[in-house]
Amino acid sequence: MAAPNKDYWAYWDKSNENSHESIDHSRWSSILQAYVIDNHHSGVNRFKYSAVSSKNKKNLHRYIKTLEKIDPRRYNRREQKAYWLNLYNAVTVKLVLDNYPIKSMKDIGNKMIKRGPWNKKLIKVAGQRLTLNDIEHRILRPIWQDHKIHFGLSCGSISCPNIQSRAFTSRNVRPLLKQAGREYINHPRGVSLKNGKMKASSLFDWYQKDFAKNQAKLMKVFSYYADDRLALYLLGYQGKIDYNYDWSLNAP
Repeated sequence: MAAPNKDYWAYWDKSNENSHESIDHSRWSSILQAYVIDNHHSGVNRFKYSAVSSKNKKNLHRYIKTLEKIDPRRYNRREQKAYWLNLYNAVTVKLVLDNYPIKSMKDIGNKMIKRGPWNKKLIKVAGQRLTLNDIEHRILRPIWQDHKIHFGLSCGSISCPNIQSRAFTSRNVRPLLKQAGREYINHPRGVSLKNGKMKASSLFDWYQKDFAKNQAKLMKVFSYYADDRLALYLLGYQGKIDYNYDWSLNAP
């Protein structure tokens, strides 16, 4: 699978750094707190799609509609970052719920091609029709130039970074992204070094340029998030990396 390149969309590269307004994500936080299992024995946060009530499905729909009515360009950069991360994750969860039961996000849409729903225009913000790929590759990645963005986007699969049990806000977005990075790097689906051989998530292959210029610098990124013992081994690793990814749905 080849990941889309960054495709800078200048329309969204505006902000009001003098703004102290905040966006209310409490409805999304309530849904996350109710249905995210963040102490699952696998070490991978799960979402209880089958348990979501009709009331909370409506709440999710209303939350997304509320975000669609907001022009994020009126807010400061940190508020925008939380906005886009939450919108991406909320739309992803809604897609799963609308198509449940499924085994993978790739089952949504054309089941023969299995390309998933990422290029489908699903929402409209500030007069622009948007896809999930637009949010990730045309807004978040090129405008913020921050590899931690990848730790905050939950694509609904086992191998993607954890869906968090609370919404991103301007206040928590930095520490929560760092926490998500630590959770991911220190779990075998993120990075695993065993018997002198390394396995890592394909996320770091698809988006290597977002994380580092070369493998040596990628090891430094890994070690930054890794627990002390793992970090020592990572810094000295010069061998091949075996990349893999599990697209299975992140349901219990």
